Amino acid sequence: MHCAAWLVMGCVTVLGQATGAAPEAAGRQGVTLYVSKLGSNTDGQSWATAFTTLQAALDAVPDAQGGHRIVVRPDTYLEAMLSPAFSGTAGAYNELVGDVDGRFGSGTSGHVIIDSGDPGTGFKSYDWWSTIRATAQGWSPAHTDETFSAIIWDRWVLRNLYATGSDGGLFWDCTNRIEPFTVIVEDCVGIGRAFGGGVASCLSRPDEPIVFRRCNLWSLDMWGDTAGGYIRIENPSMPERPDVLFEDCTLVSPQCALKGGNYGFHTYMRIKVDRCRLVALNFSQPAGTPTDGIIQSVQNGKYLHVDLTDTTLMGYKVFGVKVDTDSENAIGYTARGAVQAYVQFQQGMPKGIHRLQQWPAEVFQSIAPPPPLSSKPVMTQVERVAENLCELSPILWKGRLCHMECIRPGSGGVREDYYLLVKDAETGEVLTKFAEGYSLASALVHDGVFYAFASRFEDNNWNDVTMFKSADLVHWESNVVIPQENEHLFNSSVCAGPDGFVMAYESNEPAYPAFTTKFARSTDLENWTKLPDSTFGTNRYTACPCIRYVNGHYYVLYLENRSPRHYFETYITRSKDLQHWELSAANPVLTPRGLDESINTSDPDLIEVDGKTWLYYAAGDQLTWMNIKRGMYL
Repeated sequence: MHCAAWLVMGCVTVLGQATGAAPEAAGRQGVTLYVSKLGSNTDGQSWATAFTTLQAALDAVPDAQGGHRIVVRPDTYLEAMLSPAFSGTAGAYNELVGDVDGRFGSGTSGHVIIDSGDPGTGFKSYDWWSTIRATAQGWSPAHTDETFSAIIWDRWVLRNLYATGSDGGLFWDCTNRIEPFTVIVEDCVGIGRAFGGGVASCLSRPDEPIVFRRCNLWSLDMWGDTAGGYIRIENPSMPERPDVLFEDCTLVSPQCALKGGNYGFHTYMRIKVDRCRLVALNFSQPAGTPTDGIIQSVQNGKYLHVDLTDTTLMGYKVFGVKVDTDSENAIGYTARGAVQAYVQFQQGMPKGIHRLQQWPAEVFQSIAPPPPLSSKPVMTQVERVAENLCELSPILWKGRLCHMECIRPGSGGVREDYYLLVKDAETGEVLTKFAEGYSLASALVHDGVFYAFASRFEDNNWNDVTMFKSADLVHWESNVVIPQENEHLFNSSVCAGPDGFVMAYESNEPAYPAFTTKFARSTDLENWTKLPDSTFGTNRYTACPCIRYVNGHYYVLYLENRSPRHYFETYITRSKDLQHWELSAANPVLTPRGLDESINTSDPDLIEVDGKTWLYYAAGDQLTWMNIKRGMYL
């Protein structure tokens, strides 16, 4: 395989490092900490030594002098109730930023997802269970934890994060500490049952307002206390300047897009909404259960003032009050520029806001969170090539692209249920059936001889690695080449190297926590020597290896189990000596996409035909079904 084929896959990107402090830290540059699932989880000072969780990095912020930055590699982080060790300071804000485009050296691009749901059962809706830590003891009998205020996040900047899975997306509740508070949120997605984003139980700073900029904020519930953006600032009277700015944001909810106040609170707040899209999805008829308004004040209209500029609203009606409904007209507002609303046809239009008569398609289109950025080449011509199959090896046999299929049931069965088929890839013609009782195989053609390496299914488990060879696909010879020891052996893969051939094979040796990849060498493909000092994955799940040699490195594509999720992605690592391994910063190089790939992309194999690289892989649920797909890289 040409090196260019690997480069186009983004598989040889190595770990990099970026430095520098947050832009708000003009007065001081603090430390830069890194978060990556590929890091060693030691000191967080580089991508190689990165912490593997956000909370570990937040705990490692060294002091309250500000100017510190935490950079997070794109991935999914199953974390909730996050809190930093220290706040920032005036002129030296701290920063939590996702490296979504790779500019900070993570080597990849995409969403930085903070999933605060339950790792085993999914979406977690529970009072004060959120991305951002906040608790209030005694709120209900279940709330026994000590009261904790999100005020610790004061003077932090969050950028390029995707927070979801819980009651609050990017929402700060300062609970019992009603003090001046500033947070800046830019280019983020916040999705929560109750709130997409917002703040509560705090005061604002006139010269340092709370800011949400270029954010997409969703709430998912229509019952009770919920809004795309929720604000409760505890001002004793209406301020002259805004407490909170929403700039270039999209706020969406079944109940209301923007809400101020809460039951029993008699405090004032002022919000500026500039170049935003506010969408309340409830368009019920008046006799049904319509929303109280796209913009709502909970207690009384006089407690909320909204300054609208160049903003479009969609929903049942523009303004509403939940408790004292007669005070709806008391909601203060200004409307400057192109402020327009698409509402139910029987509803009135506040003065200065233009009524849209036609569906604003471009506004409704904007409610979807933006897709992830990607610096990786796109695989084209993706197609399904086999159904109800987990392992397939593409091979060139006498000028024909062929597929060696590993036929086996999902579990159990008898010897006759396990065998190998070689088919013409274009016509589907079966060229041979062989190796009864074997599967989990790979193939290689060398000097006109077809070699297959397969594991034997016996006693309901996988045993040894056996070589099968034939020059005509009719007459076969076989021999055990890798005998198992205190283990069972599963998938294997063979490639040519500078000194003969190398095999990567999958073991479940009990000394290691999960599937581990071991290696062996051969000069003739028939006599193999195990390499006991060459093992990859002694500390991680490394299944289904596919090995290739390119320009001085051995590359191994393998399967990672993204624990604690039941989720499986293909990663890549490389080594010059089969002993020292380097994970690519481009990982994962293959992840489930689309409805037909479920939670698994595994068992990769590669072949280059006429200058084109075909990647084969299995997609499915790892439990009941698997299909083989392939895609092409030019």
